[in-house]
Amino acid sequence: MFVFRHFLKNLSEPATGPDLSVAQWRALSRQVPLMYAMLVCNTLTVSWTHYDIAPPLYTIYVPGFLILFCVVRTIVWWLNRHKQVCPGSARRSVQIMIGMSVILATGFVAWGLSLFQYGSIEQQFQLASFLAITVIGCVLCLMHVRAAAILVAVIVMMPYVTFLASTGHIGFNAIAINLVAVLATLAFVLVGNHRDFSSLVASRNAMAQRQLETQRLLEENHRLANLDALTGIPNRRHFDRQLRASLKSALEAGTSIAIVRVDIDSFKTVNQIFGQLTGDQVLVEISRRLTAMKADTTFLARLDGDKFVLIMQDPAGNEELQRQGEAINGALSETLHMSLGAVRITASVGIAVSQEGDTPEKLFDRADYVTWVAKREARGGCIVFSKHHARELLQVRRMEEQLHTADLEKEIQVVVQPQYDIVLGRTIGVEVLARWHNAVLGDVSPAEFIPMAERIGKISHITQIVLKQALQLSEVLPGSLRLSVNLSANDIGSTTAIDQIVALVRAHSSPTRVDFEITETAVMRDMGQASQSLLALLRLGSRIALDDFGTGHSSLTHVQRLPLHQIKIDRSFVMDINSDPASRAIVKTMVELCRNLGMNCVFEGVETETQLEALASLGARVMQGYFFGRPMSAAAFLDHLARENAARLFENRVSA
Repeated sequence: MFVFRHFLKNLSEPATGPDLSVAQWRALSRQVPLMYAMLVCNTLTVSWTHYDIAPPLYTIYVPGFLILFCVVRTIVWWLNRHKQVCPGSARRSVQIMIGMSVILATGFVAWGLSLFQYGSIEQQFQLASFLAITVIGCVLCLMHVRAAAILVAVIVMMPYVTFLASTGHIGFNAIAINLVAVLATLAFVLVGNHRDFSSLVASRNAMAQRQLETQRLLEENHRLANLDALTGIPNRRHFDRQLRASLKSALEAGTSIAIVRVDIDSFKTVNQIFGQLTGDQVLVEISRRLTAMKADTTFLARLDGDKFVLIMQDPAGNEELQRQGEAINGALSETLHMSLGAVRITASVGIAVSQEGDTPEKLFDRADYVTWVAKREARGGCIVFSKHHARELLQVRRMEEQLHTADLEKEIQVVVQPQYDIVLGRTIGVEVLARWHNAVLGDVSPAEFIPMAERIGKISHITQIVLKQALQLSEVLPGSLRLSVNLSANDIGSTTAIDQIVALVRAHSSPTRVDFEITETAVMRDMGQASQSLLALLRLGSRIALDDFGTGHSSLTHVQRLPLHQIKIDRSFVMDINSDPASRAIVKTMVELCRNLGMNCVFEGVETETQLEALASLGARVMQGYFFGRPMSAAAFLDHLARENAARLFENRVSA
């Protein structure tokens, strides 16, 4: 019994894992009902031919039991033919089938051999043929389950062949020999078929696994392509697709959508102070807050960096949109408690509502523009796009086009504004300023085209134009005067831009008298790159001035770490110096700071004599403003210098 169990276990053990059992069960569910139908048909035929010559036990009761057994098993398999089975259930069903095959084979061979003693030689040959054909048919039907097929063949062949060989009849002996040969051949074929069947199942399973893996990779690629890796919300690509679909649906339905741009103000400061890891955590928290407060129908995405966007369906009027934008400001301005400390941020929000005939590009352009306006004019607030902004945007786009297409080398000219030393009583330098006269737009204010040039990446080109003209101007101005040229954050933060500036200065024949003015905002973008850029400029013999000190991210750290020669105090402190004690105290502190650090201190925006007197009383020395001269052309400045020198000579003669 133990040997039989061991043999059965080895025969039924799946070669390629649980999937083979499922495949065997599915094959049996198709073939076993056919096998039982064949058995029922053959059994009825034999019972009919032996009905008159054999006892009822062998023609009615035993075959009736065998037929009933076959019918019951057929019904069981038929009812379960479409059932989805797990590998464990399939394996148990296959093992039960193997056991049933043993019982069935034993029963049929015993019944057939019992009938052999009845009837004529022709009926005995019929019975021999019945057993031989039936066992071959059963083996073929069970071919996908090697154990069942081989067991049936062995159980039938051994007693049956032995019996036929013992009859001494040449015909029965021939049948026995033929049956052994056929079953041996079938056994050989069975082994190969089972191996091929197992390989097919394994191959199909491997293919299914590859398909699953491919599908998983496709889904992962789709997720990565459409979701922001950091925050888990939709990304720019997903937003672009959603915007097109939402706008199309809204236009077809006669409704509208609104784009809400949310730009975090001065987010780079968070990264510089707390590190990028904390910065990432802040972005995740921002996306969480925006997700929590948006409506279910509102689409939220992260465009890039610190920029988020929402698509609102069928928005309310401008007042309600303004309220919702301010609610976003309020939610984001609440303190974020990070592991390294409390972080406080603000966001500038711009909102644009779709109009009839809009394209996704037009709508997004309006939202982008009004967000830029919010950052410039209402930082930390919200602005809804209006007709006023539409007129501005039209002018801005015209300006953008001209900045891209105009011959800026010819259209941009420089003017200079004097910097006056009240102790020496003369002009000691000038600031070189750009002016743009365009054939289409006319005279364009620097307050308009400089920020625009920075935004579209043309500012470095303009800086180089101004620098070329400043170098040419230095050849006609008195040798004692130095010329200051402003550098943008793009210039300071770009190695390429600095290399081009250095190349221009070195190509100039005369020793440079050009100094460079930078802003704190430019420095804040990347302190390391800013320091490298300034050192490259210092090697030219230039000097560095920190412009608009006291605004933006004013910090004495910058004064300490940067190689500065001069600090220019913003005009906002000069305006109120006669009326605001705090401004007077700040000015006095700055004068003393510069004196202690060995730096020059230039006060901008001096427009009245009372301001001059107040600054002088506090120790200020170098000043710049309308009181000493408005921005003027080079020719006008030379005339200005001539008048200044004449006045000074006259004073010297009078005093002598």
